[in-house]
Amino acid sequence: MRPSVSCHFLGKVDYKEAWDLQEKLFDEGVQRKINKRNGTSDEMPENHLLFCEHPHVYTLGKSGDKANLLLNQNELVKKNVSFYHINRGGDITYHGPGQLVIYPIFDLEQFFTDIHKYMRFLEEAVIKTLTKFQVIGERSEGLTGVWIEPKTARARKICAMGVKSSRWMTMHGIGFNISTDLKYFNHIIPCGIQDKNVTSLEKEIGKSISVEEIIPIILEELQQLFDFEMTKNA
Repeated sequence: MRPSVSCHFLGKVDYKEAWDLQEKLFDEGVQRKINKRNGTSDEMPENHLLFCEHPHVYTLGKSGDKANLLLNQNELVKKNVSFYHINRGGDITYHGPGQLVIYPIFDLEQFFTDIHKYMRFLEEAVIKTLTKFQVIGERSEGLTGVWIEPKTARARKICAMGVKSSRWMTMHGIGFNISTDLKYFNHIIPCGIQDKNVTSLEKEIGKSISVEEIIPIILEELQQLFDFEMTKNA
């Protein structure tokens, strides 16, 4: 039986609001797993995909170094940028308008119990989406995310990833630069990597493109890779 996934198209949403929703769905899933193992319920955790954009925000993973944020609190306020230290893996990254953010809240026991495979599938969905625009996305050895020309001096990151997993439930996920204002990356050391640049799909193809155009494409790729049924759109 194929897993079912509820898709939520949130549009532009405050980071904290989306984080709270993730936590709620994640906690509900974990509790269902606990109840099932205790024999107090037969309910399976629900799987969710959240698609959104955020206002300008920097987020620092639990193992990250705040020194990779190059602005102080006053400068953040002046630039109208929020900052959150959060519970995903990875270092610092930026979210903002023009970036497609995808949060899978998956019970991996309904798919496969392999975090490495899970991360590779997320990367593969982005790589396959890029091919639709004749852009070659690749992995960079030892690093997560999706890169353009990773083995050259022009290496640049187009998609960052960071996840949390507990009891095989996942949260956090993908930040895919579509028409992102890349100047905001100048105020951080993205993912703690000093010698690599960032890019966007719009910059790579040389023409305007919206987040809304990408959502159905990458959703189809995720659906094929993870082999799930969509139960509803919210």
